[in-house]
Amino acid sequence: MRIGARREDDFEINVISLIDVLLTLLMFFVLSTTFVEHSRLKVNLPKADAEARDSTDNALTVVVDRDGHYSVGSDEVMGEGLEPLKSAIERVGGDNHDRLVVIRADAMTPHQNVVRAMDALGQAGFTRLSIATTPTETAGGK
Repeated sequence: MRIGARREDDFEINVISLIDVLLTLLMFFVLSTTFVEHSRLKVNLPKADAEARDSTDNALTVVVDRDGHYSVGSDEVMGEGLEPLKSAIERVGGDNHDRLVVIRADAMTPHQNVVRAMDALGQAGFTRLSIATTPTETAGGK
């Protein structure tokens, strides 16, 4: 029996549990992260020759895509018809009914969808409306 002599074991780090914890944390962060998109709807604005007149820094934006889906600010409107759109406008717009509202409608959207957005804005009390367009090329280039 050897009392004084000890055999030194090789030092070993068990990384299996570390990998399990790291993968669990990675899955948690990937699944809980929200991806912010300012406009989820793709919109091709109609063209116009007029230049922008008002500053739209504090403006409320209503987006109408080609298929008639609405988005108020950065929130997409769930549901069909006037009532879900009106409640989304009231929720995002707040009490300041004097602020400018910019309607960004796709050039190929049916006219009825834009009128529905204008109707919902009017019922919510907003009176300053503007329709966003993209500028055409100037005639000086021809």
